[in-house]
Amino acid sequence: MNNIVYKELKTIDKDQLFKLYDDNQWGAYTRDVDSLQRAVENSFYVRTAWIDDELIALIRIVGDGEHIMYVQDILVLTAYHRKGIGTALMKYVLEKFMYIRQKTLLTGTTEKQKKFYESLGFKDTKDMDCVAFIRHDI
Repeated sequence: MNNIVYKELKTIDKDQLFKLYDDNQWGAYTRDVDSLQRAVENSFYVRTAWIDDELIALIRIVGDGEHIMYVQDILVLTAYHRKGIGTALMKYVLEKFMYIRQKTLLTGTTEKQKKFYESLGFKDTKDMDCVAFIRHDI
């Protein structure tokens, strides 16, 4: 896909964000698009993918920029799945932040998701003598 333009961009139109997150059925984010927009703007790093004026993908990193980065969001419009866009976004941030020791993320349990992240060098915490905890208050 040669016509994709990648941009480091934190300020993104709410309608574009809503479309991307809604397309991926991330309702917890789309219930309050103002909050989503603020979250993106306050992220450590955001890289986006565009075709013409349409946001087609985004990776959003939070962290301290020294010891830990957390891949908070990686989304691609479903019409563009399986075209290497998510892989390109992830490889870019892994290279850009190779000096950061710990790279962490949470994801679903589908085999497709597991294979995607494993192909990029991520390991399940259960294979590392670790356990992960999460708390949702809302």
